[in-house]
Amino acid sequence: MKPFTERVVKIIQGIPSGKVMTYGQIAALAGSPRAARQVVRILHSMSEKYKLPWHRVLNSKGEIGFGDEEQAMHQRLCLEAEGVHFIGENRIRLEEYRYESEQEWDI
Repeated sequence: MKPFTERVVKIIQGIPSGKVMTYGQIAALAGSPRAARQVVRILHSMSEKYKLPWHRVLNSKGEIGFGDEEQAMHQRLCLEAEGVHFIGENRIRLEEYRYESEQEWDI
C-alpha cells in the first residue's frame, strides 16, 4: 500500500463516533491537500476490507456526497444513530461535528 493510501486509511479509522471529516480535510492531513478525489477512491475500494467508517466522511459543504438516494439515506441513518443532527435533507453543521485530529500521520 502506498504511504498516502495508508495515511488516509489510518485517518478515517480514527474518526470517532458522532464526528465527521471532509474528503479534502483527510487529503490534507495525509499530506496531499489537492487529493480529495483520491480519498473518494480509497473509500470506495477499501472501506469493506479495512472496515472504514465511510459514513463519517462528507464533502466540503458538510453534505452527503452520494447521488444515489438509497446510499445517501443509509449514510444519513448511520450518522443520526451516532447523534449527528441534519439541517434539511443531507447537510450537517461542520463547525459542530467536524473532527479536528491533532495526530501526526508520518508513515
